[in-house]
Parts: sequence; C-alpha cells; structure tokens
Amino acid sequence: MAETKNFLLFRKWDMSDIEIKDPGLKTAISLRKQILPYTFGRSALKRFNKAEVNIVERLCNKVMHFGKKYAKNTGRMTGKKTKVLNTVKVAFDIIALKTGKNPVEVLVRAIEYSAPNEDTTRIVYGGTVYHVSVDVAPIRRVDMALKFIADSIRDATYSNPKPIEEHM
Repeated sequence: MAETKNFLLFRKWDMSDIEIKDPGLKTAISLRKQILPYTFGRSALKRFNKAEVNIVERLCNKVMHFGKKYAKNTGRMTGKKTKVLNTVKVAFDIIALKTGKNPVEVLVRAIEYSAPNEDTTRIVYGGTVYHVSVDVAPIRRVDMALKFIADSIRDATYSNPKPIEEHM
C-alpha cells in the first residue's frame, strides 16, 4: 500500500486541517498541498483556472506587482518571486510566533473578512449615470481581498525602515 505523504507548506505548515468558513469562497480559495507554492504560470492559459492556484502563491503574485504609480512600482518586488516567497516564509514565521496559530489559516481568515460582498456598477440611461449595487463573484472577491492586503503592505512599507516581513 502506498502511503500518502503529508506535504507541508515551506516544510512547516499543514494545510489539511484548515476550514473555509465562508461558503461562497470555498470554490475560489485553493488550499492545494504544495511544499513550495510556485506553479510557473501553468494556470494562465485557461479561463478561471486561477481558482486552482494555491492561495499563498496568489498572495505572492499580488505582492510582486504593487501598483500603477511610477515611484511606488519601480524596482521594488517586481518579478522577483523567490524574494517574495522568502519574504512570505519569514512573515509566516513571525505570524506563528505572535499568534500561535497556523499562518495559512490566519491568511484565509483575513481574506474572508476583507472580501467584499457587493460592488457598484455604472448604468447609463439617456446620458444619466446611475450607480447600481451588484453582487460580486467569488473569484473577484478573493482577487479584491488579495489586492487590499497587497496595497496595505505597500502603504505600510513605503518610506519605512522596518522590513516588509514585519508589516505582513
């Protein structure tokens, strides 16, 4: 009989016992067991395949691209995925020391709490613009939550001498 190996994220954190409490996000958050969350962009070719990418890798991808402003985006964490993975690894160690909980579970709870349920869209009737409230799809909810987390990391670390690991 073949034994099933327990893959630990960064050889430290078990993701098998993490439960996603928000029923709308269960299909959009992937807790795939991987030692190193790096898929080399295999999910980029198929539509909606990013829901199959590990949530830690999606966080790393969002942190790598900080924003559209020139001063905040040039030369800082742009395309250096191994640097971001090491940063997240150290940040997870700090989270585990401070909270005593699994840092992946803390990340999932942060995504659940910061994911918006509603958004507004613009509808134009005869030159008049109306803002209408609409529901948000689960994948977009996760994308927006990860964007909010990455933006808050950028704002906290910009022109600050403390390392990024302490702000995560």
